[in-house]
Amino acid sequence: MPWPTRQALSPPQLNALKRDLKRWGQELGFQQIGIADCDLQQAEGRLQRWLAASMQGEMDYMARHGTKRTRPDELVPGTLSVISARMDYLPEHQQAVDAALTDPARAFVSRYALGRDYHKVLRSRLKRLAQRLEAAIGRYGWRVFVDSAPVMEKPLAEKAGLGWIGKHTNLINRAAGSWFFLGEIYCDLPLPPDEPAAEHCGRCRACIDVCPTDAIIAPFQLDARLCISYLTIEHFGPIPEPLRPKLGNHIYGCDDCQLCCPWNRFARLTDEGDFVARNGLDTATLITLFGWNEATFLQRTEGSAIRRLGHERWLRNIAVALGNAPTTATVRSALQQRLDHPSPLVREHVGWALARHSG
Repeated sequence: MPWPTRQALSPPQLNALKRDLKRWGQELGFQQIGIADCDLQQAEGRLQRWLAASMQGEMDYMARHGTKRTRPDELVPGTLSVISARMDYLPEHQQAVDAALTDPARAFVSRYALGRDYHKVLRSRLKRLAQRLEAAIGRYGWRVFVDSAPVMEKPLAEKAGLGWIGKHTNLINRAAGSWFFLGEIYCDLPLPPDEPAAEHCGRCRACIDVCPTDAIIAPFQLDARLCISYLTIEHFGPIPEPLRPKLGNHIYGCDDCQLCCPWNRFARLTDEGDFVARNGLDTATLITLFGWNEATFLQRTEGSAIRRLGHERWLRNIAVALGNAPTTATVRSALQQRLDHPSPLVREHVGWALARHSG
């Protein structure tokens, strides 16, 4: 239907527009679109308590923008509604993910990072959705975010009905599990919000029990300083020695708490070719990836979220995983070849790993 200018939109027209948005979103490859209002008062309180306990570790950006993170109108003045979207990314059946995790010779990369950088994929689709809306109703204020600014994406998605925040602090959808990305459009349209999702974790504590580093310190509370995803991606310095043996073969991120979640029996494989594994990262061995020089690393992670890690921390992480691998002459040889690496960070972790294999 032809839309009048947005100033003239009536409540029935806004409801019809919301239905169109959800249909357009599915046509663009999103599995679900929801609408949230901007009241994040409860999330703001939880965030402030989390920051006060310093559980953000080195992620100073979590506090840098003050209340802009929890008050959308302060980040983008004029924001009245948030269009929240989710897109499935699981590239293979969970049995295959489990097999990679339990093989100590293989390098485990979190499944969201195997393919093309999700920031680029979702941002492009969300822009197209925002522009399609603009073509229908005329100019309006909007801005797209994909993990790229101080945005409380999970509380917003929860308010938009896309799922609930589980005990592991990831978003869970009752019909689709948790293997999906989130993105948002902040806009100045008074769209009718969806019903917030209800929590369905119940008495389950599978994610708490399975966490290798006990990072889920209580239901719905994650200490990032202990989290493998934080340690292998966000943390820049040496990985604390007591935690290194617990990293197993994780070299980029961690999916353990998702693999054990009962709701992920409903997860669906992605239809997006961009999220399919590149350069054999889903089956690569630690030895193979440890052999990449910086030029190879940059070439094979081009267009990937992994590239932001940098070659130095890539080697740091793999050195730890090799320290946890079964002792073989091949493992020792690979580590010895990096003993004179220019980076003190790499040398220290290589030395630790070799000491593990010396008995």
